Amino acid sequence: MFATESLRQLLGDDMKAVDDVIRRRLRSDVALINQMAEYIIGAGGKRMRPALVLLAAGVFGHRGGGQHELAAIVEFIHTATLLHDDVVDESDLRRGRATANALFGNAASVLVGDFLYSRAFQMMVDLNHMRVMAVLADTTNRIAEGEVLQLLNSYDADTDESHYLTVIRYKTAELFQAAARLGSIIARAKPVEEEALANYGLKLGMAFQLIDDVLDYSGDREQTGKNVGDDLAQGKVTLPLIQAMTAGRDADRQLIRGAIKQGGRAALQEIVRIVKETGALEYVKQRAQVEADAAKAAIVVFPNSIYRECLINLCEFAVGRSH
Repeated sequence: MFATESLRQLLGDDMKAVDDVIRRRLRSDVALINQMAEYIIGAGGKRMRPALVLLAAGVFGHRGGGQHELAAIVEFIHTATLLHDDVVDESDLRRGRATANALFGNAASVLVGDFLYSRAFQMMVDLNHMRVMAVLADTTNRIAEGEVLQLLNSYDADTDESHYLTVIRYKTAELFQAAARLGSIIARAKPVEEEALANYGLKLGMAFQLIDDVLDYSGDREQTGKNVGDDLAQGKVTLPLIQAMTAGRDADRQLIRGAIKQGGRAALQEIVRIVKETGALEYVKQRAQVEADAAKAAIVVFPNSIYRECLINLCEFAVGRSH
């Protein structure tokens, strides 16, 4: 599933090539890995991260090879994080289907996630590009730090906006940044051009995660493919809650604090009301728009092209989406 129609039209053939790489490199002598891999890939997804690799390379007219493998590597790393996240969060629904851990068990999900990580690094070795390995090694390490920080912040009603922003930068935006940077690296972009695209990816990733957190309190399960209120149930303190506590009445603030500390969905309906009435969702949407605008500004240095246009469209999709 493509994030936008313009992406489908521009990258359709390239993404088929990426899917071919994914299926070929997922093959294993272990039947359970093949079974789980087919289930995970079949679930689809927006494919934004691999698309970023391809678009960044396309900005420089790169068609010399390596971009499809890099895009597949980024998707493997992303999928591994999802497998591990769903185990940690005890999630049972993703993309409208049962999560892998709900279907195959926690142990299998963790181990197949490890397989995806290790296969991604095998593919990096095959590319024989030390800079690529350095970027992805640093990125995967930072993602892990973000996950641990989020775990530490769970059920902590005193988590502030600064801590929240650090978590989403590490666990989400860093991989967006890496994807955009890798596309420019494979295209042998100049350092200043590489940094421009890396900054674009970081800002896009921040905007994307901010809207994800909005949708946890306003989305439709049929569209998002996830249960509304999952973050609250897991004690995750996201910006809609932080802002609602800042703008709400004392009684509202105390209700939210108690719900964060306890987890679960007992007070979900009331908290959704508070989050909406305090304008918290609009506040977060505005913050996402600021990030998206910064992402657009980062790529004005590049000549106009269909690839740059698609990068701009991704910013608009990230903040305007309902899924």
